[in-house]
Amino acid sequence: MEDPPGTIARPRELLLVSAAGLALAILMTWPLAAGLGHLGRTRGTDADGQFSIWNIAWVARTLVADPLHLFDANIFSPHRTTLAYSEANLLPGAIGVPFYWASSGNPWLTLNIVLLAAFSSAFVGAYLLLRYLTGDRRAAAAGAIVYAFCPYTMSHLSHIQLLFTGGIPLSLLMLHRVADACAVRVKTDATGLGSGDLGQGDQASRPDAVVSASRRTIAWRGVALGLALAAQALSCAYYGIFAGLMIGYATLVLAATRRLWRSAAYWTAIAAGAATSLVLVIPFFIPFLRVQKESGFARSVEDTARWSATAHDYLVSPMHAHAWLLDIARRFGPWGEVLFPGLFAIAIGAIGLALAVFFSGRASRDRETALLYGTLAVLAFWASFGPGAGLYRVLYYLPTFSFLRAPSRLGLVVVLCLAVFAAIALQRLFATLSPGRRRLAATIAAAVAIADVAVFPLSWATAPDLPSPYAQLARRPRGPLAEFPFYGERIAFPLHAQYMLFSTSHWMPMVNGYSDVIPADFREAAAVLDGFPSGDAFTMLARRRVRYIAVHWDMYAGREEEIRRRLAPYAANLEVLAGDARMTLFEVVKYP
Repeated sequence: MEDPPGTIARPRELLLVSAAGLALAILMTWPLAAGLGHLGRTRGTDADGQFSIWNIAWVARTLVADPLHLFDANIFSPHRTTLAYSEANLLPGAIGVPFYWASSGNPWLTLNIVLLAAFSSAFVGAYLLLRYLTGDRRAAAAGAIVYAFCPYTMSHLSHIQLLFTGGIPLSLLMLHRVADACAVRVKTDATGLGSGDLGQGDQASRPDAVVSASRRTIAWRGVALGLALAAQALSCAYYGIFAGLMIGYATLVLAATRRLWRSAAYWTAIAAGAATSLVLVIPFFIPFLRVQKESGFARSVEDTARWSATAHDYLVSPMHAHAWLLDIARRFGPWGEVLFPGLFAIAIGAIGLALAVFFSGRASRDRETALLYGTLAVLAFWASFGPGAGLYRVLYYLPTFSFLRAPSRLGLVVVLCLAVFAAIALQRLFATLSPGRRRLAATIAAAVAIADVAVFPLSWATAPDLPSPYAQLARRPRGPLAEFPFYGERIAFPLHAQYMLFSTSHWMPMVNGYSDVIPADFREAAAVLDGFPSGDAFTMLARRRVRYIAVHWDMYAGREEEIRRRLAPYAANLEVLAGDARMTLFEVVKYP
């Protein structure tokens, strides 16, 4: 179960690890797998959960049905490019394509399978990195559990994009492979890094070895780095930016520790990775730039202060094993993010860091790992506290950082670094044991890692029964739809997400919408449409050429009879297409 560091997983091992990742995802999210077609994060006013279901379904549908208009999502009509008003979830949506179409457009099943894929890929990505750094499969598996199912990730089940964390460790793996392939003759120096640092996987395990990898091989590894970065960016823009920043920093660190400053092959591979990533991402990034230009959307450095970490955020966790810690965190007041890495990650990770720094041989690559991931953890921890702590105020002026609002999410990087050190500690422990005891110790380590981050069984909401008139709407000619009640106050805008979820049954363009970017004219119209039915409201609908009106009587909370009386004078303007006890669907015959 142990190989020299620098060894990559073989196809059979990769297949088994992927199966293990899926099994763990099913376990950690149980009982989701028992109700893939009707369970989801839509309980109460969980607008983000409703948004995620709509988003993944829209992408999965439109990539096949109308790919040229992928970004023209069916919200905020008559606006276009509205998918770029928030995270687009392009790669997660692409994963959902076969499941959406095979299930006749079931959005819950599509989202839930994508969610399981997110956790599975996070486990696999972390495993591959830790396997490469330590050479130990069992240590890598335990460390990958720490990362893939950490409290931060498990607290964001409503945000599908924040579950796709696997591209970060995968990108770092690809960079390590580039650096290993480019390493030249290295002699032991004062840093304690020697030829053994290069790894068996690149023919550099003997003293004063010279790597014989061809420039073409090195260049292709650079391309693989670019593919990993692009995959992460197209899964979650936040993590794509984080991964790019981490790779940039790690590139400099490895150039220093491996003496690669003058290696043309190294910098060519890095350039190939950057170019590959940009070529794949920029076409999908242009709509976001267009939205930013048209709407003036940008987050000032002061805006990010609200979403920055606080010290007691690092004490917050929803896990069963951390309930006592949550009681302590409550004493410090409300928190904004869940950032406690886990007891296993902190305890075993601290031991691994100490072993890597103080108890590594001169030829061990663990010291380089300690330098890289130790400093990454410190920098990410520092930056997570936002502009008030200083570092994030500098990072804000890097390209694309103006799109970000939550520095606290850098806490995920801290967890990854701790997972690296936990794997080192476990590898050292397992190496001292006999094969039989090693298997037992590895089983215990994995079980403890799972117990530390377990929060199952989870409470999932059941998919609501959609009002029957939507079936009639789906068969009607295409035209803009407005749904009522139309929530006009800013604090109530998230309630429009329920209409977005309902729209997965018909996909009509709709005036309603909810996203990170709220168009200025929507804000103005919302205040008027909140007073529907009225002459001003119908004038506003006419400007948007609304063809269909859906009135949800059950959402008016005791005002149903009032709304019916106020709507009566407009009976000649509206034709009833369908209705039930909950909702009536109208088509506008003529405007008042």
